[in-house]
Amino acid sequence: MAEIIIMGELLVEIMRPKEDIPLYATDYFRGPFPSGAPGIFISTAARLGHSTAIISGVGNDDFGETIMRRLKHDGVDVSRVIIPEDGHTGIAFVTYFADGERKFLFYMDNSPCVKAKAPADMAGFEDTRYMHIMGCSLMADVNFAREIIKTMNMMKSHGVKISFDPNVRLEMMKDRVVLDMLHEVFDSSSILMPGVSELKMFTGKNDIGEAVKAVFENPNLEVLVLKNGSKGSQIYTRKGLEVEQPIYKVVQEDATGAGDSYDAAFICGIAEGKSLADAAKMGAAAGALNAAAFGPMEGKITPDNIRNMIEGKYHND
Repeated sequence: MAEIIIMGELLVEIMRPKEDIPLYATDYFRGPFPSGAPGIFISTAARLGHSTAIISGVGNDDFGETIMRRLKHDGVDVSRVIIPEDGHTGIAFVTYFADGERKFLFYMDNSPCVKAKAPADMAGFEDTRYMHIMGCSLMADVNFAREIIKTMNMMKSHGVKISFDPNVRLEMMKDRVVLDMLHEVFDSSSILMPGVSELKMFTGKNDIGEAVKAVFENPNLEVLVLKNGSKGSQIYTRKGLEVEQPIYKVVQEDATGAGDSYDAAFICGIAEGKSLADAAKMGAAAGALNAAAFGPMEGKITPDNIRNMIEGKYHND
């Protein structure tokens, strides 16, 4: 039985080994690394000791094999990952630049990662408490987005809390109707986990204070987790700002997936009954551990390392 679930794309990332190598240049890559924002999220939650499951798909190929091996190793229930004979595992080629910008080339057309269907009923999900949704998953394929929303509505009707990271990637946006779906998920969310630009986009407000006030017009919203890169995160409730959480400093190898790991650890903290402050510490620690390793889900994320990071006892330099 899975306490925390997610539905979204799985893919491999093939990455430039260092900054400032454009994708059009002839040069080396590293990988394939198991990836996809939903995969990074659910891997983190599983490594922190929670029962987890993902609804997705991979190709019947070696890239799919590397993803499945990794998720199984981490303890994720992959019984709802389809592996059809046709279609290839999703691929993202990634490069990074010194100014913090990233560029992706996605190859996901005809990939099983956007072909999975909503469960017919709650069988196997009786113990589910949280469903996390990534905006990039809604952008990957409009029909897949409809299946995710169908799953969300079923889960919510059975008391499951919805958490949502808008995770907007314009390079994946293929249908403007997805914007309406993003707002539909937001309307159902109990926990919203955007970046600053995403918060402004959702509310149409440039002032942070006004944007925060605007999101709480959503009657379902209980917690706003505002992630602000090197400035850390701020946790809001209807009472106002509750927590200001700085980042934990590490020698950064690769920031890919740090926000996804933050999301997962924060939800784990809430599921464990921790305070917002302690959940935010867990999120920041998981994000730092992720960023300290090269590869989307290669960070040494364990309960002990989370605790050591929070207590100032973890060093990767």
